[in-house]
This record gives sequence, C-alpha cells and structure tokens, in this order.
Amino acid sequence: MNILFKSILSVAVILAFTTLSYAEETYKIGAVNASRILQESPQAEAAIKMLEKEFSPRDKALVEQQKKIKALEDKFNKDRAIMSESERTKLERDVVAMQRDLKRDQDEFREDLNFRRNEEFGKIQKRVVVAIQRIAKENNYDVILGEGVIFASPKVDISGLVIDYLKKEVNGTSE
Repeated sequence: MNILFKSILSVAVILAFTTLSYAEETYKIGAVNASRILQESPQAEAAIKMLEKEFSPRDKALVEQQKKIKALEDKFNKDRAIMSESERTKLERDVVAMQRDLKRDQDEFREDLNFRRNEEFGKIQKRVVVAIQRIAKENNYDVILGEGVIFASPKVDISGLVIDYLKKEVNGTSE
C-alpha cells in the first residue's frame, strides 16, 4: 500500500512539473481579417476591374432594354385614349413580353456575374491561403486564426503582412 501511494505521489509530482513547463511555453499567434485582405489586395482590385469590363456591355444592354420598355409604357399612357382597342392590346402585350424578357435577361446576368465573381475570388482565396502559410512559416507563427475571430489586437493581426505579400506577388518580387 505504501508503494502504491508513493507511485501515485511521484506521478502527480511529475505531472505537476510537466504542466508547469507547458504553461511557461509561449506561442506566437496571429490573426487575419479576410474581408480586409479581399478589399485591399491588388488581386481583388484587378478581378473587380476585369469583371466590370467583362459584364459592362451586358449591363448597358439591360439598361437600354429598360429604357425601351419605359418609353413604350409612357407612349401607352400618353396615347391610350386615342388608340384603337387592338392597338392598345398589342402594345400592352408587347410591354408585358419585353418585361418578361428583361427579367429573364437580368436573372441570367446576375447568375453569370455571381458565378464569375465566385470563380475569380476563389482563385484569390487560394493565393491568400498560400500567402498566409508562407508568412506564418517565415515569421515563426504557431497559429494563425482566420474566420470566426471576433477580436484580434493589431499586435497579432497579420492582415497587413498578407496584403504586402500579395502586392509583392503582383509586382513579381515575392519569395
């Protein structure tokens, strides 16, 4: 019984010292603000400009469709008193058909734009992850926190380092 007590006591003492040594160990922790990185990175700016250029002609065409519909509606409201029944019916059908086409075109435009935006920002997110991993290794971070961080002091926020890395990548000076 005495040997069992001494064994338990020695294990407890070893665990206590082990726990103290772990408690004294420090870790380098960083945090990233993904939305800030996506707002300030040159890759995101370039993607936005590219998407605007790519989708601008379709957007202008949709605006023109809206103007045509508005002009027909205005004509209908202005001239309906002097139009024959068949003219009014035909113009009403034309307006309804144009509105239906416009809605379909707007929906397709929105879907295509969202698909392309997700595609481009997915590529950027992969580059951001690589940048974060490289910065963490180069600066000896033990943990980098991302999504789900409610607060991170500027002392641990490495978002600026990631943005700088991405800027260097665009200029061809990373590594």
